[in-house]
Amino acid sequence: MDTVFGVQFDGGVILAADQSNARSILTYQSNLDKITQLSSHSALGVSGPNSDLVNFSEYVSKNFALYQLSNDGLPLSTHAQANYCRNELAVALRKGPYQVNCLLGGYDTSIGKGSLYWMDYLAALSKVNYGCQGHASSFCLSIMDRHWVEGLTQEKAVAIVDKCIKELEVRFLIAQPNFLIKVIDKDGVRTLKFGADPADN
Repeated sequence: MDTVFGVQFDGGVILAADQSNARSILTYQSNLDKITQLSSHSALGVSGPNSDLVNFSEYVSKNFALYQLSNDGLPLSTHAQANYCRNELAVALRKGPYQVNCLLGGYDTSIGKGSLYWMDYLAALSKVNYGCQGHASSFCLSIMDRHWVEGLTQEKAVAIVDKCIKELEVRFLIAQPNFLIKVIDKDGVRTLKFGADPADN
């Protein structure tokens, strides 16, 4: 029952995720960080079983670090990172698929612009202005569609995510008490706010 949101604004991307680690009727953890930093200016929000979530996000982040070390510190663009992740999901689909749905957000310093990519466990990839993974999309995509406009400020993007979280508190059957919100812009990836102090995966 994981929830991951993403909203692009003028100058970067907001990523948010619930902090619960649950299976069936049990909650194991309520301070999990499901948004993994991939590079200095990109992060991956992942929903799915905790084992696949950790394995996939750590695998791609270490490969991006290796690429940067092997190429004189040259980082991959957000577009290239999204296509690498999509390819990994496509290859795994024919072997042992990762049960993960992702939102990848990044800021490209070369062009001074943020971008957001939506992908699912079947390796479908799409560049979007806003997105949501999990059952929460039934409630939140309509809110994002109504309130997202071109040239959105960071404050308004966070307000849209807050509206989505409030809607889930009222209407969603599953209790998700804590949410983590991160911003990716020209200053890099940083945590904006959280419900519980994030723990290691």
